Order: sequence, then structure tokens, then C-alpha cells
Amino acid sequence: MHLLFAMNASAQDLSIPHEQYQLDNGLNVVLVEDHSLPQVVINLWYGVGSKDEVAGRTGFAHLFEHLMFMGTTRLPDSGFDDLMEGHGGWNNAWTSEDATDYYEVGPSSLAELFLWMEADRMDGLASAMTQEKLDLQRDVVRNERRQSYENSPYGEVWLVMPEALYPESHPYAHTVIGSHEDLEAATLQDVVDFFDTWYVPNNASLVVAGDIDVDETKAVIDQLFGHLEMKELPDRAQVPTPVKPEKALIELTDDSVEVPLTMTIWHSPAALQAGDAELDVVSGILASGRSSRLYQRLVDSGIALEVDAWQYSQLLSSIYGVEAKPAEGHTVEEIEAIVYEELAKLAAEGPTEAELERVVNAYEMRFIRNLESLQARASALNRYHYLVGEPDYLAQDLDRYKRVDAEGVKAAAALLTRERAATFRVYPADGEVE
Repeated sequence: MHLLFAMNASAQDLSIPHEQYQLDNGLNVVLVEDHSLPQVVINLWYGVGSKDEVAGRTGFAHLFEHLMFMGTTRLPDSGFDDLMEGHGGWNNAWTSEDATDYYEVGPSSLAELFLWMEADRMDGLASAMTQEKLDLQRDVVRNERRQSYENSPYGEVWLVMPEALYPESHPYAHTVIGSHEDLEAATLQDVVDFFDTWYVPNNASLVVAGDIDVDETKAVIDQLFGHLEMKELPDRAQVPTPVKPEKALIELTDDSVEVPLTMTIWHSPAALQAGDAELDVVSGILASGRSSRLYQRLVDSGIALEVDAWQYSQLLSSIYGVEAKPAEGHTVEEIEAIVYEELAKLAAEGPTEAELERVVNAYEMRFIRNLESLQARASALNRYHYLVGEPDYLAQDLDRYKRVDAEGVKAAAALLTRERAATFRVYPADGEVE
């Protein structure tokens, strides 16, 4: 594995050797030559997510994650999956508020095939789109919304959260999955226009990693992608970073749950920005492991069944959350009061030296472990390129955590006040909402 790192050395020793360049049409290319295994990974990242959707047409970015597998003129119907799997490869994709990512993994002999398939989709998906394909995948996505959110325990929280946190004009003010109304309203022309706007080479970054010959791969990429035309991307309005949510308290009932849930959410710094790493460390101090503060105060004491804390880092701004489920005989209000007590104490006194060392060391271990697979490294290169314009940002990223100190933790915890929070409470349907 050509991931250079010494656990006892500086974070500056961490790197993924690569070569980066750009085609004339704006396609960013990153090549990683790694002959440790006879495999190849193609990771194609498009800089479009739900934040780029327009009012009345939410869910398009995620809908396209499905439509991209519906075939082109040259590779119709299920040909993309059939051809890939028939040769021993596999693929997947994901969509977020910020971006959409497609990737293929397989024997290194499939590198040229994978590249041809991705170039074919970038070039020809829109012209092969039909009403039948749209109707089919629209139904699939709507069913996914029902299964993953509407009929999933506590799932409705994630559907109501964007509107509670952001003003209507904010790019994050709607869900990635979209609404039934908007998905039903989508026309074939809407879909084609969305693809023609965002699925263009100058809005994409291509990572090819694994057992490859760099010169041969460059020639293939130039042949397959070089003729595709760049297009002017729409202007993206600059939005202020939110400070307070639109709603302070949201209470829901859910007939699929037996235990209440409390979830408190704050606006927090954007990915890789000052305060982002500190809040990850705050999460570890509060809720990572049996020695964490909220675990001891809530779970060990029998007040809560479980507790978690997390920083969800995004391009424009992030959100920070603490969630817990009360044990029998206890309430969500009781849990919330203890959470605020611990946050105030952390903001005033800071972490102990032992806490800080434990959390940072654990994060460093997870950081490295998460890069063990070739696909994870390819995805990381694209993510860093998207966020900071530099693919190999591993050392700088990890160094943020190694530089977190007690004062930084105190400052981060001080942001998490009741006045800046949105509280979501979910009760069993036969329970009482106060």
C-alpha cells in the first residue's frame, strides 16, 4: 500500500503519492499508481448535490444517482451493471448535500473498460433518457424515501430537520431525498436539463488508482474524455453561515418506536475550517466509549439507554448533534438538562490532559484505518480536491486534530448553548407530547 505514514512520526509524513493534471475541457484527473494488488479503482466525483437544486425540483441530485445506471445508446438498459459484474467488477454511488460520487472497483485489467463506461455515461446519458426510465427510477426513489425515512424508526427527524435549521432560501433547506411532490412534478426535460447543466467535465474530478501504467492511462483518458465539451456552470450564490436555527423545538410522534429520542442540533463550522476538528474532539470527550462524560452521566447511571455526539461536516456549513434515548422512568428533558450541564462544564473547564490524549489518539487510529482500502483513498483524494482544491490533503487534515488543545475544545463547546440549538423530540405514538 503506497500510503506513507509512521504512527510515531509527524502527521506531515502522511501522503498518497499521485499525479494530478487537468484536461483542456476542465476535467480534473488524479492518478495513483499502486502495484501492491492487481486491482483498480475509478472514482468519478461530480460537484453537484442537493444544495444545487432549485425550488420545486428537490431530490434531483439523488434521482440522478439512480438514473445514471439506466443505460445509454451504446450500453442500454442494465448494461452498465451487467458488463461490469460479468467481468468481476462492482460499483456503487452516493449523493450528499454537496456532491455525487460514482466508483468502480475490480481487477486492474478492467481499467480501460471502467473508464469507457464512465465516459459513455458522461457523454450519452441525457440523449438516451426516456420517460419510462424516469418513471421507473422516480418510483424507486419515492419508495426509498418511504422505507428509509417515513417508515423507519425516528426517520422523520431527518425529513423535518432542514426546514427547522435553515431559512427557506438556504441551499441546505431541503432534504437530499427530495419531496414526493417535487419528484412527481419532474419532467423528462427537467431531468435532461439537470444533467446537461451539472454532468459536465469541468464539474467533475476523476481519480484512477491502483495497478495501472500512468502513461497508458493518460492516453486512454485523453481519448475517452478529451473530446467532451465543457460548459459554463451556473453561479452559486454565497450564503451567510447560519448561527441560530429557524425553530427551537420540534416534537414528533412515531408509531414505529417504543422509546423516545431527543436530538439537539447546532450550526457549526464548515468542513476543514477552524472549529471543525475541535468539535470532532468534543464528540469524543462527550460520547465516545465508556469513559466519555455523557456515557458516564447518562448510560452508566441508568438515565439513558444510549447516547451519541457527532459533527456532520459539509462544504457551506456543518451541523453538530447530541442524541440520546431515555431509559424507563426518565425523560428527554432530564437528558437535555444533563447534556447542557456537561457542555457548560467543558466550556468552562476544558478537557483533562488524559481525555484530550485519548480522543486525539483514537481519532488518529481511525483516520489511518479508514484509508486502508484503495477505494477509500481514491474517494479521499476527490473529497479533498472538492473542498480545498488539493487532492493530497491528508497530512494537513490529520494535523488539525494533532493541534487541538484545551482552549480550542473550550471554545468549541462554548458554541453549543441552548440559545443556539434546535431540539428534536420523538415520542412513541401512544405517548404524550408535552
